[in-house]
Parts: sequence; C-alpha cells; structure tokens
Amino acid sequence: MAVLNFGGVEENVVTREEFTLEKAREVLKDETIAVIGYGVQGPGQSMNLRDNGFNVIVGQRKESKTWDKAVADGWVPGETLFEIEEAVKRATIVEYLLSDAAQIAVWPTIKPHLTAGKALYFSHGFGITYKERTGIIPPADIDVIMVAPKGSGTSLRTMFLQGRGLNSSYAIFQDATGRAYDRCIALGIGVGSGYLFETTFKREVYSDLTGERGSLMGAIQGLLLAQYEVLRENGHTPSEAFNETVEELTQSLMPLFAAKGMDWMYANCSTTAQRGALDWMGPFHDAIKPVMQKLYESVKSGNEAQISIDTNSQPDYRDKLNAELKQLRDSEMWRTGETVRKLRPENN
Repeated sequence: MAVLNFGGVEENVVTREEFTLEKAREVLKDETIAVIGYGVQGPGQSMNLRDNGFNVIVGQRKESKTWDKAVADGWVPGETLFEIEEAVKRATIVEYLLSDAAQIAVWPTIKPHLTAGKALYFSHGFGITYKERTGIIPPADIDVIMVAPKGSGTSLRTMFLQGRGLNSSYAIFQDATGRAYDRCIALGIGVGSGYLFETTFKREVYSDLTGERGSLMGAIQGLLLAQYEVLRENGHTPSEAFNETVEELTQSLMPLFAAKGMDWMYANCSTTAQRGALDWMGPFHDAIKPVMQKLYESVKSGNEAQISIDTNSQPDYRDKLNAELKQLRDSEMWRTGETVRKLRPENN
C-alpha cells in the first residue's frame, strides 16, 4: 500500500504495480467467486474476473432477460451459471451486485448460506450503511468487503478490453478471517481496477449518492437543460443550442480536462472564453454550493436512502421509471442530440 499526498491530504492507495495480477491470482487460487446479479456491474466484473483467470460463477434468476444475457456472454447453465441460491451455496466469495432494492428482497434467501469464513462483497455501501433500514446485517463470522469502481460496469469492461483500468475505492467493514484485506484488494485487481483508494462503506455511499444526484447526473442535466432553454428562448435554433450546450462539452472540452485538468482545458480555449469562464465560475459556484450542501445533508440524514427504498420497492416502479426516462429521451434537447450524433463524421 502506498501513501500518496493529494493537496496536503494523505491517502492510502494500492496500484497494480505493487499488488500484481499474479499476486491476486495466488490470493484467490482456492476461492470460488459467485457474482450475484447480472445487471449494471455484474457483467463487467464477472467477465473481467473470468478473463483474468479467476474461478467465477454467476447467480441469476433463471426466468429473466439477464439470464439469457449471461448465456450469450458465455456463462454455461449448470457449470458456471446457476440460480442465485445455488451459486451462493457453491461460493466462498459472494459478490452481491444486485440493485439496492433487489439486495433487500433477496437477502433472506442468501443469508443462510453465508457460512463461516466466506466473504460478502459489495460495490456500493448502501445496504450496509443503512442496514437498519435494509435489514442487511451480515453474520459476524464472515468477511464483509467492498470494491466500488468509479463508473458503470460497461465502462469497466470497455476499459479492460482496451488494456486500461477504471479506478475503484475499497473498504473493509468486517474482517472475520484475517484475510479480508488481501481478498478485497485481489478482487479489486481482478475486476480491472486502475488503482484502488481506501474509503469506508459510509463515506462511499455518501459520496456516491451525492455525486449521482449532483455533478455526475442530476446537476449536469439540470445545468445543460437550463442553458439550452435560455438559448432557445432567445431565438437560437435547436441545433445551435445543442451544439453550444452539449456537443462542444462532451466532444471537445471534456477530453481536455479529463487528460490534464481544468486549467489545461482553459489554456486550449480562446482568451475570450478563458476570461468569461474565470469571471463566471464564481457566481455559478456560489449559486450551486447551497444546493449541494442541502443534497449532502439529505444523503447524510438517510432521507435519500429512504426515498430510494420506498420508491424502488413499489411493484410498478419499473414502469414509472421507464415513463420518466422516456419523457427525458423525448425532450427537444435530447431529440436534437440524437440527430446531431448521426451527423458526426464517424457515423457517415
């Protein structure tokens, strides 16, 4: 483990150079890893582990589209693909990658098979952090660990196939065997992490829920839509409004600050753009920070978790969600985006 200094704050970080893939294979050579759930994280993590040479099986409901997807991805029923309960029985490490709502529903089924010495692995701190609300209270004689890739399972898989790694956080909630750390880091390397930085289950879920609702998804959509609407209301065409709001951001500017930081992106724009950005970033910060503070307090209090639990447990939740996503997809801004994407040179 390396201790790195980030702006005067020291953090524990594990790299693939110090904890190699070969070492990870040695740590887990006698383990059977069951990946439970084949939705967002399951496919990427399970296939990366399989391709890296680990002993992996998948547990999924048989009568489901995701079962068929697992079969299409090369998992063999009765050999490497099982019903959830059977997979948990066979495993020494259980990667619990169902949605938060599904984790709550399935917990009574898997808990009896989490026998002494096994490890329970999460990629999100939700179920454990809010265990009084979720009912997910692990037995005292198993390891409880987490590796949380900082991106979707699709990104994890894509970057793995490109020979790259997606950074992940890691945490140990319960070390019953004395091997929790090694198991955790070995799994983090095995699923394709670029490097791993230390956190806790609580800090992970607080930062994750804030990020999803904030700059990563909720705030970015609100910001883009506000600018698009102002441009349209002032006579700009849909194409012009979309290009100035979304296309230039995602296709031109994001790669610059992803590579070398915001100052690098600013330096590669016109002096007029630099001046305006520097002048206006303060007012935007001052307007947005109170909303972010309110959001964080809502996460910290458990309010956001309870909203998710209550909403996601409703029998018609999926239908309501799809209706909301359709409304987003059918908005003028994103219908314009669909047309603009078709006009990109790589699509012609």
